Amino acid sequence: MRAGLAVFERRRQDILSIGYEAEQQGELAELLSWASSEDVSARELSARELADQADSTQHEGLVLQVRPRVWLAPKDLPAALLAQRGLGVALDRVRNPQNIGAILRSAAFFGAQAALLGAPAPHPGLPPFALRVAEGAAEHLSFSRTTDLADTLARLRSAGVHIIGADTHAQGDADDVKVPGATLLVLGHEREGLGPRIRSQCDALVSIRGSGAVESLNVAVAAGVLFAQLRRAREGR
Repeated sequence: MRAGLAVFERRRQDILSIGYEAEQQGELAELLSWASSEDVSARELSARELADQADSTQHEGLVLQVRPRVWLAPKDLPAALLAQRGLGVALDRVRNPQNIGAILRSAAFFGAQAALLGAPAPHPGLPPFALRVAEGAAEHLSFSRTTDLADTLARLRSAGVHIIGADTHAQGDADDVKVPGATLLVLGHEREGLGPRIRSQCDALVSIRGSGAVESLNVAVAAGVLFAQLRRAREGR
């Protein structure tokens, strides 16, 4: 529901069709009125029909079919961050859609402007499940993807973007992180962490200090902690 309404708010021109449960008509009144005025297909469907479309029973009574979103070319990302002294996040081989969605939600909550998805092969993008978990946050971010994240990070550094890598074994403490301007937080693979080439392109590597009872945090939980700390650092607190 939140993800669908965020699409309506931010890029309604991309909506191709709407499926909804009858009991959601009240909450969807503005969306359905717009669909009628713009001749966009809006059909009342059963919960099972919506589940078939969404490939999930957790559709909350709304399924939108939309045009693929426009992705920034990696070469355009530095300008997007530098223009606002912005904050972005880069994902090094993070593929779990639950984690991706949760990271995007935290990123938008703490004011990030962009997300860069990287992998040795083309990143599959944003699966519908990740967008649902993000609860509309993805509509507040610009997206880019690259097949060579280390090279793209090098270009971002050359352009003046500060690269901070999250590394469980780093000596630097996230509490002491400095944020001089436009900043990109890099998060690594759920089990393996950041790759060696990625670490080599970071201006700083930071870790989150815990009790030692377990070695590390889930990558999405770590993202939320680090975004909060970066936000405090940017505000001088």
